This record gives sequence, structure tokens and C-alpha cells, in this order.
Amino acid sequence: MPVVNRIADYADEMKTWRRHLHQIPELALDLPKTAAFVAERLREIGVDELHEGIATSGMVAIINGQGEGPTIGLRADMDALPIPEETGADYASAHAGNMHACGHDGHTTMLLGAAKYLAETRNFRGRVALIFQPAEEAIGGARIMVEEGIMERFDIGEVYALHNAPGLPVGQFVTTPGALMAAVDTFHIHIQGKGGHGAMPHETRDPVMAACGIAQAIQTIVSRNHHTLEDLVVSVTQIHTGTVDNVIPDTAYINGTVRTFNPQVQKMVMQRMQEIVAGQAASYGVEAELEYEVGYPATINDPEKAGFAVEVAREISGTDNVEPDGGREMGAEDFSYMLQARPGAYLFLGQGESAGLHHPKYDFNDEIAPIGASFFARLVERAQPLS
Repeated sequence: MPVVNRIADYADEMKTWRRHLHQIPELALDLPKTAAFVAERLREIGVDELHEGIATSGMVAIINGQGEGPTIGLRADMDALPIPEETGADYASAHAGNMHACGHDGHTTMLLGAAKYLAETRNFRGRVALIFQPAEEAIGGARIMVEEGIMERFDIGEVYALHNAPGLPVGQFVTTPGALMAAVDTFHIHIQGKGGHGAMPHETRDPVMAACGIAQAIQTIVSRNHHTLEDLVVSVTQIHTGTVDNVIPDTAYINGTVRTFNPQVQKMVMQRMQEIVAGQAASYGVEAELEYEVGYPATINDPEKAGFAVEVAREISGTDNVEPDGGREMGAEDFSYMLQARPGAYLFLGQGESAGLHHPKYDFNDEIAPIGASFFARLVERAQPLS
């Protein structure tokens, strides 16, 4: 079965929706224009219930099927990124400094397309809960929605999401049973030394050398402190210090990211980083403080639900265009909080060759919107059939 024919009829309308959303990118929880547009479309579509103001600008729309049955959740993220757009598109961002550089405008459009079809046909039992979520890129809007009780309030039994994937062929689905994406943590290291003239380093406690020593020592966590069969990334991504060539500064700052799957590995990294920062600070005669922020947990698909989602994806794109065991990656996603709360699955949908995610020239491929919408619609019909 290819793309649902009725959804294919919406292709131009979905493109119009998506390109309007692309022009009004908003950040984190503050999505007034985006949320208003989505709510207006949902009312036009004819959802049975619309619950707004969840996690500030998120919402859950309910579509009732025919007869009693469970509730299946479908999620789309709505927020954008603080990146100046360089696509040159005639529908480019009208909000300077912000852009939809990750395709959340497309994700929202796919779920709206599925909503329109499901509200028209209602070829399923029970209910579908359409989850439109803010703040995936920062803060963790999924966590906030879960903490505000959407799973219990709407009796959601299972939950699914899609993300576009540049570089994969158009329409190709990729997922994996179990762990799919890593947990993500952030570390900040503040170093306090004693500055002075660059020609008289003996009178200083040099935070620059301390920063170099700490950054190098941190790399030994991966190379010497963990089992090589456990996935782990520790990346120093920023070092800021100094102003001119002949002055040793007073302070330095180090920032970076940690990606893990195993909570024991995460705990080990936290302990070793504390020890390394303290030890290196002592050896260089400076003071150093580590701030370790635990972020999104690992995104772990329920194996049974992932297998079911693969079956549905094969109906839409064909057996050869679905990779059911594509392995795991070190990226992160706050849908992990929803998968902690309910069984479900997260899949990638290929959008062809394009600029990468979070790139200023990235743009969502409107060609895949009907494919994603068809996947969501058939997922509901297959999970909760009328007979």
C-alpha cells in the first residue's frame, strides 16, 4: 500500500501549512503564533476535543473513533532554533535570528495531515491523542507535558513519533528495537586562577594551562575508564579565556557534552569528571568548579511497538525501503520522556539529500509530508481496527 490516496490529495494544502509555519519560527515554550495556527487548523479539521496551554503552548487534540477502545498517542514537535536562516526561500523565516532548521514545521504538518484524514474517516476504534509539543530543542517540552499528566489525563496507552532524516532516501523509514538515541548531559567548568603579565608567568596561576590540562585529561574517561563495548562520547566543545597576547587571564571556562546509554556509564563519567577537575586544579594551583547537568534520557523504543511500527512503515514505503534494525546513534531527543511513560516507538523518515539538521541552509522536504501523515494514519487504523 503506498501513500494513502486521500492524504495525497492534501499535499498542496499541507505544503501551504508547512511553509506558513516555516515563516513564523518560535523558540522553546514561547510559541504563540505557531500554537494559534495549529489550533485553528485543528478546529477546521473538526477534532472532538482540543486542550490548549499544556507546557505553556503545547496542546492535545482528541479524535474519537467508532466504538470503545484504547487511546493511541501521536506526537509532533513545534519549536524552532536560534539560527539565522540562509535558505533563500521565498517562504524563509520572518523572525530574524530564528529558523526551522530541524524540520519541526514538517513534523507538525505531517501530524495535521493525519489528523485531517482521521477526523474524516474515523476508521478505527477508541481514540487518537494528537500531541503537539513545544521545546524539544531546549528545556524538554516532552518532560513538562508528561509531568503535567497528559498520559493519565488522556488515558494514552502507547505513543509514537517521527523525525525527518537528511541523507536518507525519500520515504525510507529507519528505526531499531530498544535503545535508539543516547542520553545527553552538559558540563560547565569554571576555572579561577590569578592573572598577570605574559612575560612574568611565575607570578600567576595560569587558568589557560589548567584549561588545556583539564580538557586533555577528560578525554581519558573514554579511552581509559570505560569498557570499549559501551557507547560513550565526551566532547569538549568550548574553551573561553583571555583577551590579548601579553596578558595571562584570571579565569577560563570549559563546556561540553556527554552522550551515554547505560546509567552506570553516566554515573562513572560524572564521578571521574569530578575527580579530574579537582586533581588538575590542584596540580595547576587554581580553583575549578564543575557543573554537571543531567539532560534528556536515552530514547528507548519498546521492541514490540517498534516491530509493529516497522510493519506499518512497510505498508507505506515497501519492505525494501524500511530498515528495522538501523542501530543506535549518539544524538538525543526529548521524546525519550514519553517513551519512559508509555511504550511506543520513534522512527526516522528519509527526506533525500539536503543540508543537515541544524544547518542554516536546511529546509524540510515537502514531498515527504504525505508519507509521514500516511504512516501516522495507518498506525492508528492498524493498532485499533474496527474489526
